[in-house]
Amino acid sequence: MVFAVRFTSGARKDLRGIRDYITTNDSPAKADYVARKIVEAALTLREHPLRGVNPPELLAMGNRNYRQIFFKPYRILYKVCEKTVYVAVIADGRRNMQTLLANRLLGN
Repeated sequence: MVFAVRFTSGARKDLRGIRDYITTNDSPAKADYVARKIVEAALTLREHPLRGVNPPELLAMGNRNYRQIFFKPYRILYKVCEKTVYVAVIADGRRNMQTLLANRLLGN
């Protein structure tokens, strides 16, 4: 079965922010490469949506609704609903993920 992969507005904003940061601090070519690889990684969820692991920060809060895959150092967090994968967060894993995830996914 093939799943649809949808990027939430927050995930699209995350991706734009990553591209802008890399463009400013490295090069547009590198920014395009990283953005393309992140999207490609997310699209692999079409065929294997449950292969990701639960983020430990969310598990510590008792939440098992989200999973994650990586294009290091970036973490791609998503939720599977029926036949659709919703990419919710794309973030540099070196950030304070506990606070980011609590605010973005749990509304704390």
